[in-house]
Amino acid sequence: MSVPLSILDLVSISEGSTARDAIAASMASATLADDLGYRRLWFAEHHNTPNLAASSTALLISQAANVTETIRVGSGGVMLPNHAPLMVAEQYGTLANMHGERIDLGLGRAPGTDMMTAQALSRSSAEPQAFAQHIYDLQGWFSETGTAHSVPIVSAVSADMNVPIWVLGSTVNGASIAGQLGLPFSVASHFAPDQVEQAIQVYREAFTTEAPTAQIEQPYVMAGINVMVAETDAEAEREFTVVQQMFQDIQTGQRRLLQPPVEPHQITGLGAPEHSMLRIKAVGSPQTVKTQLDDFVERTGADELITVTYAYDPAVRDRSYELLAEAWF
Repeated sequence: MSVPLSILDLVSISEGSTARDAIAASMASATLADDLGYRRLWFAEHHNTPNLAASSTALLISQAANVTETIRVGSGGVMLPNHAPLMVAEQYGTLANMHGERIDLGLGRAPGTDMMTAQALSRSSAEPQAFAQHIYDLQGWFSETGTAHSVPIVSAVSADMNVPIWVLGSTVNGASIAGQLGLPFSVASHFAPDQVEQAIQVYREAFTTEAPTAQIEQPYVMAGINVMVAETDAEAEREFTVVQQMFQDIQTGQRRLLQPPVEPHQITGLGAPEHSMLRIKAVGSPQTVKTQLDDFVERTGADELITVTYAYDPAVRDRSYELLAEAWF
């Protein structure tokens, strides 16, 4: 049985384009994803990254919610150490007041940037215990009383919004936190595949409904996977070189915008097919990709997949969304 499919968008900026172009293309893709029946659309927070325009997730979420009707829209995620938890509660409570029950709040402990930028952004601790306490406080601000557990005299506009909270992670540490808090877990297997099965197992073993933060009755895992669908396997492999080149740039320290596709044999280093960071992927024709996704779901037991698709040409990304939806739904 097919699990739900969702989309993670980092609002990539291609060579020759601007951040404004990337955001406009992202919103057009959001409308398409809504029409095609994807479960949710999340935006990932990144900073000091010239080829990504996803630094302000709340603003992107609000705009995407404005141009869609049924798809859930949220953060994948808000990097909580970069923010005061009260401000996150205010922002996402406001989003819920504006757009109703379609808003998700995914939270991560990573900075989403380099260490110098993280220092400039830092507003709260990334330590596991502090992270868990901040989530507990956020739930308090989203509750009927609108007050946090650690600072009950501070109320928020987010009162009674009950925004669903997810914990994001790429290791067993994040998985354990998610399970102990009784929250759904989104595993970043699209760029950190080495501990995926172990993290999912740790999450399920740690899961409890007894925690005051628990929001669900049983474990729920959403796993990330890189996807590129085209009419043929060869065409998809060529388009996938866009993200492979991006990982090459990470390795070499180049700060380029997304580059046009090249021939697959030209890819080396971090972008090479054998490199572990991009090992979890579904690339090819619709039938090829469906088979690869089915295999991944069977191997991990994921309850939902969140797909990541980079393309130099936004039309290629949208066509990938269409072909995947036709094959999957």
